Amino acid sequence: MIRVVRMGMICMALLLMAPAAFAQEAEAPAAAGATAAGTDGFSMNLGPAFGAGLVIIGAGLGIGRIGGQAVEGMSRQPEAAGNIQTAMIISAALIEGATFFALIVCMLFNWPG
Repeated sequence: MIRVVRMGMICMALLLMAPAAFAQEAEAPAAAGATAAGTDGFSMNLGPAFGAGLVIIGAGLGIGRIGGQAVEGMSRQPEAAGNIQTAMIISAALIEGATFFALIVCMLFNWPG
């Protein structure tokens, strides 16, 4: 319960600090043909970045769990260590491939245009 409260307090502190960090003055247009706000070549599209972060976290947790469970299985049955290790490497490679695909999709959604 204490961990949940601590995590909630950290999240609230970050949420309260964010507006001050992103506050800035509006810039005056440089020329008469200036474009609308957000279309001047720079836009913060945080959705794909958030998605890429989730992909990396999920892949890290998945591969970590595979490794941990494989080592536990090898310690329980040392005679099956070769088969377990092979299955672990294949599973980790498949997760890594899916991770790269998801990261590429996130980068494509971040592409301007």
